[in-house]
Amino acid sequence: MAPTEQASTKQDILAQLLRRGQATAQELAACLQITPQAIRRHLKDLEQEGLIQYVTQGGGMGRPQHLYTLSRKGRAQFPHRYGEFAVDLLSTLHQTLGHEAVGRILAQQWQAKAEAYRAAIGDGDLETRIQRLVQLRRSEGYMAEFQVTPQGFVVTEHICAIAAVAENFPRVCKHELELFATALPDCTVERTHWIVNGQHQCAYLIRPKVNSVDTAAPAVG
Repeated sequence: MAPTEQASTKQDILAQLLRRGQATAQELAACLQITPQAIRRHLKDLEQEGLIQYVTQGGGMGRPQHLYTLSRKGRAQFPHRYGEFAVDLLSTLHQTLGHEAVGRILAQQWQAKAEAYRAAIGDGDLETRIQRLVQLRRSEGYMAEFQVTPQGFVVTEHICAIAAVAENFPRVCKHELELFATALPDCTVERTHWIVNGQHQCAYLIRPKVNSVDTAAPAVG
């Protein structure tokens, strides 16, 4: 296999682990349609480069399997728009103005952003508005997608564009929930997964409020 093909396959493996959170060599081989032997060679290289890590699953009567995940270095391979500057700025404001003042500044910033989201999303059925929300998030550097489930619409973000800020100032994640609720005022929004808590993605369950009527409520059958 040519070096460029090898690099492309390795990037595909990293992208699959980003989306899935974790996977075995067999699962990756089936998804990427290459042989298990080839996938294991790539996984060994990625492990040596520090881009992935694994834990061993008990195989019962069978052979134990390695369950692969991205390392912090592996996650850093994907594009993002956050950096140390925002964290340093907020830290300086915190030291200069105090906890409460920084809280008010963040609340004002997120309220303005929520109103901008609401205007950009506009009207229409719920699925159309969620599609617009996902497009907005993608334009800001989030690796976002959504799906319809029996419980409601689930918006998943595999990359957080403000991860560095969220790790140091977790309150911004509360504002993100408020942002979604403002952008979709006829819905309830619940966080089901959170990168800050060590999970591999952030995810939100969005459902129409009981008293609201939406022509595109999830229909699964």
